[in-house]
Amino acid sequence: MKKTTLIVLVGAAAAIGAGGWYYAQPAAEPAKQAAGQGQGAGKGGGQGQQGPTTVNVVSPQRQDVPVMLTANGTVSPISTVDLHPQTTSTIVKVHIKEGQFVKQGELMFSLDSRSENANVEKAQAQVMRDRATLADLERQYQRSMDLLAQKFIAQGAVDTLRSQVEQARAVLNADLAATQAVKVDASYTSIRAPMTGRVGAINVYPGSLVQLSTSLTTVTQLNPINVSFTLPESALAGLLAAQQAGAVPVEVDSGGKQFKGKLSFIDNAVDAMAGVIRVKAQFDNSQTQLWPGQYVNTRLTVQTLKDALVVPQNAIISNTRGTFVYTVAPDQTAVVANVKRLHTFGPYAAVSGLNGDEKIIVEGKQNLRPGGKVRIAEAASEGKKKGGGDAKKKDSAA
Repeated sequence: MKKTTLIVLVGAAAAIGAGGWYYAQPAAEPAKQAAGQGQGAGKGGGQGQQGPTTVNVVSPQRQDVPVMLTANGTVSPISTVDLHPQTTSTIVKVHIKEGQFVKQGELMFSLDSRSENANVEKAQAQVMRDRATLADLERQYQRSMDLLAQKFIAQGAVDTLRSQVEQARAVLNADLAATQAVKVDASYTSIRAPMTGRVGAINVYPGSLVQLSTSLTTVTQLNPINVSFTLPESALAGLLAAQQAGAVPVEVDSGGKQFKGKLSFIDNAVDAMAGVIRVKAQFDNSQTQLWPGQYVNTRLTVQTLKDALVVPQNAIISNTRGTFVYTVAPDQTAVVANVKRLHTFGPYAAVSGLNGDEKIIVEGKQNLRPGGKVRIAEAASEGKKKGGGDAKKKDSAA
């Protein structure tokens, strides 16, 4: 009896539980569906609330862009001569002052020339004696020819006199050459300026004994003058092309002043260790404002990009996909335009790959994606001003 009662109670509990689950199930399903619809509505509302990105734009400009290379240069003279005497002697007089400008051929130093002058006089006297001997032999030879015509002397005597005349003439020529050599030695006692330039420090004075190794002073040519500098090896091709096309202008800045010159020299080899090429430019220095050893900033115009498109450098993006800019399409979306840098100067760059009528995004591009909606900052600000004006009108009307 007890077992039957227990079975009945268990069956009743099971029936009650099944009935409760059955009536509870339909209510849970609508709840889940409502919750799902609520989440979907929330997501849709979030996407709808995301607005366009505000950006600033500029238009590319067309202009001629000079391709310039800059470098630090050193002013160097075209030529500098260190004056040394060519004979051992004593300084008699110094005709110049330190820092003086001299012209080519101007007398600078006079050395003791007494010995050299005596040698010149001796050589000249020897020449005079040789000429007298030659003249006497020529007269004897002429008389012998007359006597030979009258058959008073033999042919052998005439031949002997002719040989003596030729010998005397040869001796005279030798002494003339010796006299010229002595005069050259005597000219070394007068030291003259080898070129037009500026005199440096003078190291000797009247009475100083000078030898071949003694440095008297230096003369430096200051006009025209060179500026030496180096350029990277990568610029060599453009440099050679520019030189073949004509004169290559070069500018230097020194002491707040600008000087214009022309490229005058390209070295015949690249420095393999540094990867640079040595070049020189020549400048007019009639006012002596450029000084040897001075450091200057140089600018070299290799070529000019005619009618190039120029954009701000901060508008250009470079990453693994390449180099590009964002432009604004007619439907107010961001579009990628691939570009190539041709030349950079300051905050701008000359590029290729654009038509010239685009609107280039310069600010706000960090939040952009291709195809994303944009709003130009100027248009937005004008809209705000217009809206504010309408509101004021409504308030006044009220």
